[in-house]
Amino acid sequence: MPKPFEFELLHTDKRTGARRGRLHTPHGTIETPVYMPVGTQASVKAVSPHELKDLGAEIILSNTYHLHLRPGEDLVAEAGGLHRFMNWDRPVLTDSGGFQVFSLAALRKIREEGVSFQSHLDGSKRFLSPEVSIAVQEKLGADIIMQFDECTAWPCDKQTAEQAMERTYRWLKRCMDAKTRDDQALFPIVQGAFFGDLRGEHARRVAPLDVHGFGIGGLSVGEPKPIMYEMLDVVCPELPEDKPRYLMGVGSPDCLVEGVLRGVDMFDCVLATRVARNGTVFTRNGRLVVRNAKYAHDFAPLEEGCDCYACTHFSRAYIRHLFKAGEILALRLTSLHNLRFLTKLMEDIRAAIEQDALTDFVDTFYQGNPRDNW
Repeated sequence: MPKPFEFELLHTDKRTGARRGRLHTPHGTIETPVYMPVGTQASVKAVSPHELKDLGAEIILSNTYHLHLRPGEDLVAEAGGLHRFMNWDRPVLTDSGGFQVFSLAALRKIREEGVSFQSHLDGSKRFLSPEVSIAVQEKLGADIIMQFDECTAWPCDKQTAEQAMERTYRWLKRCMDAKTRDDQALFPIVQGAFFGDLRGEHARRVAPLDVHGFGIGGLSVGEPKPIMYEMLDVVCPELPEDKPRYLMGVGSPDCLVEGVLRGVDMFDCVLATRVARNGTVFTRNGRLVVRNAKYAHDFAPLEEGCDCYACTHFSRAYIRHLFKAGEILALRLTSLHNLRFLTKLMEDIRAAIEQDALTDFVDTFYQGNPRDNW
């Protein structure tokens, strides 16, 4: 029997070095590379747990900051933890809240002890530290929890980036000391902004630690995509081959492909459901805005050949009508499609890696999805 949090590296693509793996957790096994739908507030917007299973989701992400503010970790613990609270019996990962606090900008103050901030809900004064973040995540009960880190903006100067990287490293020690539950895996987060030497240094520091995986944070915050890829080219080779690598907050189809090519195993992002609610869907030919007038008489599915519920039951014309009429079903259908597009993309990527054919897959992918189409 595999141990909880054991990572099996099943195959490495001979031409690219992309990885096919399997991560075991107390709530089930995750086939990697994997895309994780985001249920920020213990719910993936507009999609039910049984629908997530039907479309192939193996793990979902929830957010410590938002659940700490509402409904509170004590209530979630009283309910039996996140899995029981939201009726999801597969693995869950919780972000530490660091990125959300970073996003508050004028509402927060960073000190060595932690971050003081005002709630975006009611303006109340709050405080998050490495110890508080771990305590909250332990009560939430996710399978994988993240260290509390300091994220920097794009652009930033090197001194700011180095200070944040050093603080993140110091905060990791406090997170590890505060952790008490053996049934949760704690991932460090590699920072360093957009400076390759800082990224490499931070990755080399955390690589020897007795942890079950690694996060790569502070990317996809506004920088050009080639810069993000440059940072991955620096970080991934420094991390152990026998542990999963999680690129945080990245979920555009092209970024998933490029991340896998560079050795990333796990991804998450709200992009799929966020753009879906505006009527935008992913297809093999790039983005399609189904609200546009040209689809008013188009009775084809959102994407030919897609096996999602939306594509197997409804037309572009019908879904456009739902959007124009303000029907909730519209955003549910587009959300289901986008999530299935990404889970199917990862299924196809895994199969390609197993056959040492990822290069061919990527070439075909970009024939229909030009790099500037996302």
